[in-house]
Amino acid sequence: MPSEVARIVALGASNLTRGFQTIVSAARAVWGPDVEVLAALGHGRSYGSPSRFLFRTLPSILKSGLWAELERRHPMATRGLVTDVGNDILYGFSVERTLEWVEEALIRLRAVTNDIVLTDLPLASVYRLSNIKFLAFRSILVPSCRLTLGQVIERAESVNDGLVRLSAAYGTKFFRLDPTWYGFDPIHMRSSQWRRAWQRILGEQFLEPFGSGSMVESLRLYVMRPERRWIFGIEQVTPQSGVVLRSGGQVWLY
Repeated sequence: MPSEVARIVALGASNLTRGFQTIVSAARAVWGPDVEVLAALGHGRSYGSPSRFLFRTLPSILKSGLWAELERRHPMATRGLVTDVGNDILYGFSVERTLEWVEEALIRLRAVTNDIVLTDLPLASVYRLSNIKFLAFRSILVPSCRLTLGQVIERAESVNDGLVRLSAAYGTKFFRLDPTWYGFDPIHMRSSQWRRAWQRILGEQFLEPFGSGSMVESLRLYVMRPERRWIFGIEQVTPQSGVVLRSGGQVWLY
């Protein structure tokens, strides 16, 4: 039987953003329509620095309003997800600084739960990159990055080793990402693998297949405003009271 979980706290970047509706529908299927999902996510999201994607800027995960919200909310059985750590490597932050930020996130999560899943980096797919392909992805996704492929691999390996140590130190479940979930794009899971991937990352064996959710719900979650962002440099603040979904579940975004 699945464990009892009433709240998911999910931290991540583009993979979490792209698969978010899948996570919500999976959580709803196994833990019921009252499950709460609080997430700090977004394309290009950094754990410790403001991040920009196209014309949109988000505060770091550690500076988001998620943590204040968790302090305000009543305690309940919570599962934490810490994913998409690799962006800070491409932004040029050191291995030590990147791991410090992840450790701080784990410390804060441990204040509300001991049930935390920490994912590794998709090193296997990065190893398959050619220099030409790497330069193309670097130019598109992080044009400010000037690291070589060799430097990225070296730092990613060091960060991954550090994640293993942090997982052991803080008693998290360390989840190794499946290389078959990735295709031409070395850092984003293929959409055809989202259901399988997030079911395994959530760490539950579903008794029956869960629905993928409606396209309307998927779009609604994708365009849902986080608590704070900047569009073309103009700040937008959207208080989070918890969006109640028609199919069940309640969502807060930061």
